Amino acid sequence: MARYLVTGGAGYVGSHVVLALLNRGDDVVVLDNLRQGHREAVSPGAELVVGDLADHKLLRDTLARGQFDGVLHFAALSLVGESMRDPMRYIAENLSHTMWLADAAVRAGVRRFVLSSTAALFGLPTRIPIDEAEQVAPVSAYGESKLMAERGLEWADRIHGLRSASLRYFNAAGADPGGRLGEDHNPETHLIPNAVNAVLGLGPPLTVFGTDYDTPDGTAIRDYVHVADLADAHLRVLDKLVDGPSCRYNVGSGTGASVMEVIAAVERAAGRPVPHTLGPRREGDPPVLVASNERLRQETGWSPRLGALDDIVGTAYAWRARNPSGYKGMAVKKEAVSA
Repeated sequence: MARYLVTGGAGYVGSHVVLALLNRGDDVVVLDNLRQGHREAVSPGAELVVGDLADHKLLRDTLARGQFDGVLHFAALSLVGESMRDPMRYIAENLSHTMWLADAAVRAGVRRFVLSSTAALFGLPTRIPIDEAEQVAPVSAYGESKLMAERGLEWADRIHGLRSASLRYFNAAGADPGGRLGEDHNPETHLIPNAVNAVLGLGPPLTVFGTDYDTPDGTAIRDYVHVADLADAHLRVLDKLVDGPSCRYNVGSGTGASVMEVIAAVERAAGRPVPHTLGPRREGDPPVLVASNERLRQETGWSPRLGALDDIVGTAYAWRARNPSGYKGMAVKKEAVSA
């Protein structure tokens, strides 16, 4: 049995990775400040340490409690729009926290590190699908902060031998097929949960930003990868680092879905129309963003098991329909049972 530290393990992607690690029999310690994460999202069997990566003593003390076989780092500021309003905060926090964590890992004798990175590194790509050879040219402070974190980890490997894998996600979506975990952000900025909230009456009508793109239906196309498949990718690269070198992978389904196709999928799941309005394009939004996942497939054997749009949307809808108040409602239910 291996032992891992997962920062941000109470968040959306992190919590699904924690569940996947536990399911294969690993020992997991979660470090999360619960600023965006949810205590209820930490699966039973994982230890939760509530604290911030800026607390260097807590970080060192946590890593000193027995040998860890690896660190998976999800804790970060991650809103693109907010990063453009406060770029210094994003770059300072995301870079410094990654470097403090890497330094603490090196000092504790940890040899493997997996970074939650982003497709925002690519900015406006020159070709579709986007492979790992695509130039990195972020157009947001968030993307820049992740690129700097990746470069910092290169030095941690070069000087200290800390092997790392950077996973550049496209659009994580969906929910645990078993219904235990889901997506619950505040504010929510992602298309699928916002469409689900709209159809359930839990949020305002959806706004479709741009209907005149050079795409089959005029709306932007994005690559959606199921969060459970994304979790599987983390486990595979974590194992690859045992004997392999540091690496970077694009993680997506390899196919794209337009905004209108997503709306249609939500309507199929709900059995009723999604309230929505049509609006102008948002500045900087490219018409198509789709990943090439060929390198990840070839080098790790990964493939999306829930790649169909209806599978992704169906799990997202099912979780939210059962938990209309998100994790907050789950906490209330637990308190009622305890009483």
